[in-house]
Amino acid sequence: MKQRDWKAIIGKFVLISFVAPIAFIIYKIIVSPETNIENIEGLRVKADYVLMLFQCILGIIGFFLPNIISKKTKIVIPSKMYIAYILFLYGAVFLGEVRNYYYRVPHWDTILHTFSGAMFGALGFSFVNILNKNEKVHVKLSPLFVAIFSFLFAVTLGVMWEIFEFTVDGLLGVNMQKFALENGTLLSGRLAVVDTMQDLIVDSIGAFVVSIIGYISLKYKKGWVEKLLIKIKK
Repeated sequence: MKQRDWKAIIGKFVLISFVAPIAFIIYKIIVSPETNIENIEGLRVKADYVLMLFQCILGIIGFFLPNIISKKTKIVIPSKMYIAYILFLYGAVFLGEVRNYYYRVPHWDTILHTFSGAMFGALGFSFVNILNKNEKVHVKLSPLFVAIFSFLFAVTLGVMWEIFEFTVDGLLGVNMQKFALENGTLLSGRLAVVDTMQDLIVDSIGAFVVSIIGYISLKYKKGWVEKLLIKIKK
């Protein structure tokens, strides 16, 4: 089967996984209790379903965003990068929130953040690659500078995401930063910031690995990352 067929099939599957649960989630928001008074293990409360609905909406927006950007600009997103991106959305939104993998599967959040750090690193390489090939830009950047920029770019995006999670938690009263246990018990002290710090650490690790691979690829012309880089139509 051709690669573009896989792209379409995976894309439709992921989009359906975001849209299909919405009616059920809205129903659960209406009927679910405000708090887990009896500390019943696995019981989801109203805030959990609010977060689930919010994540599904974000997932739908995120799904269409690359296509909108491609149509409005001259940016070309490689199929492999696009497939990796929508699979990441599927793992974060449907499996993570809807199927509750963040609590049911050990280190699920860590795996996703490591992967996102790597993707952000590749995105950083893409930006610099576009500048290096732009005839209007007369400065050619060294592989070392490109690697450092890509790492810092990815880490910055990771920090911005944590700020976003903190803001949403405050506005909607949800638990994106996992400052509470599944049964609603609030964490305190160092335990309350473990999830956030762990996310930032693994974001940095994923970005660092991609930066090293990208540096070697550019320095010795290996071509390892070029197939994942976003390009500009001529």
